[in-house]
Amino acid sequence: MSMRHTVKVRGGVAVAVAAVMTFALAGCGSGDDNKPNEPQKSSAPSSSGMASTTAPSGGQTSEPTQVLATVNGESGITMVINSATRDAGGFLTVSGQIKNSGDKDFTGTANWGGTELTASSESTAGATLVDRAGKKRYYVLRDTDGRCLCTTGISRVKAGATIPFFAQFPAPPAKTTEVDFTLPTFATATIKISG
Repeated sequence: MSMRHTVKVRGGVAVAVAAVMTFALAGCGSGDDNKPNEPQKSSAPSSSGMASTTAPSGGQTSEPTQVLATVNGESGITMVINSATRDAGGFLTVSGQIKNSGDKDFTGTANWGGTELTASSESTAGATLVDRAGKKRYYVLRDTDGRCLCTTGISRVKAGATIPFFAQFPAPPAKTTEVDFTLPTFATATIKISG
């Protein structure tokens, strides 16, 4: 019986020594200490307008190349719609940019939140889609707390600034390929659905 315990202890020591050696070897570098360490690049995808629902109130963004519609609002504000994409989960996401070509900050954004979703002020929650062929109006989706699935935190658009926006709706039937998109204070835009 004492021999069995000895074997177990020796086996355990061997495993422990092997583990220590593995960690010690893993900690060794390439041996080239003359090169400065380069920062590691993240493999995580960059966030899109839908990853965060909050939009900055004055940051510049790069312009997408596709334009489905451009409509004018008040005081030199223009809305450019870049995509209307049908998602696999039964949603339709409309995204684009709002531009202030004026020389003064635009603060009349409260109307964009609409009146349907009271928990989504300073947002694009007032947007609607109309499927004329199906004779149905769609409102922005909301979560269980009443917050819209759309861009929020838009209290102003600084002079000369462009901000991204998005709004997510229930998807119209697959046979619907075109809808009318409206955001309060802007003209209605007819846009084609992709996906």
